[in-house]
Parts: sequence; C-alpha cells; structure tokens
Amino acid sequence: MRGTPGVRWLWLSLAVLAADRATKFAIERYTSPFFRHSIVSDIVVLVHNQNPGIAFGMFSDSKSPWLAPLLVACSVAVMILLAWMIVAGGAGGALAQSGLALILGGAAGNALDRVMHGSVTDFLQVRLGTYRWPAFNAADSAITIGAILVLIELLFDGRRRSGSSEHERG
Repeated sequence: MRGTPGVRWLWLSLAVLAADRATKFAIERYTSPFFRHSIVSDIVVLVHNQNPGIAFGMFSDSKSPWLAPLLVACSVAVMILLAWMIVAGGAGGALAQSGLALILGGAAGNALDRVMHGSVTDFLQVRLGTYRWPAFNAADSAITIGAILVLIELLFDGRRRSGSSEHERG
C-alpha cells in the first residue's frame, strides 16, 4: 500500500458509500413510499422515491428487463476504471483524486441500491417557485461534487501549469 499513493482516497469512497447507505436505509425504514415532508418551507422537501432509471428519472418508465442489469454492469465498469485511476495515482492532483473518490463512492452507493432493490432510493427534492428539481440522494450529491472538483482541477490547474511553463521559457 505504501507504493500506491491513491489508495488513501479509497477511504473517502467508502465513507461516501457508508453515508449514502445509512441515509437511504433511514428513508426506506422510517418512511413509506411517496412520503413528503417539508424541511425548509417548501424549498427543500424530504421525500421517499424509487427511481428505476438513471439521472433525472430518465428511462424510469422503461419496461425492459435488461435495463437494471445493464445499468449495474455499466456502473461496475465505471467503478473499476475509477478505482484503477485513483489507486494508480494518475488522475491528477488532490482535487481530481478526491473528486474521483467521491464519484466512485456515489456510483457504488447507487449500484448497490440497484442490486438490492432494482431501483435507487431518492430522498431530497429542491423546489424554486414552480420549478421542481428531480429527487436525489447522498450518492448523487457526491457524484455532482466530485465532478465539480475534477472540472475545477482541469480548468484551473491546467492554466496554472501552462502559465508556469511559459514563464519558465520566457
């Protein structure tokens, strides 16, 4: 483990997976399907939804028996790739590594849900006026934050590197 610098980021993935599973378990255990409870006025609402599709409910109306196994298989392939990138340490600096670890943990949480239930448990909904954001969960939040961290490193660290190499040449 000493020779693999990225292994430490896998702990973040495991923490995301544990937090995601704990929050989903609480919703599944203590609320009924279609539960709704306003947390912050009518802006943030605690719900209990099952999403058999992918992000934003896409494909949730699909009757294909192949959808769930296909989504699990794709998730597993992505998780293997992410774990390899993290452990190999070739995914960039700390922001990108932590971002990929968050994405890995979130992907694992949603994949575990699909294996256990055939769908993903979502429990938070945000509303602004008449606009209602699709329900999401802790895994979705980790994936989103992870993607933002990776983008920040790609956008800003790349500029820093190219700026410093031009300065060294000039």
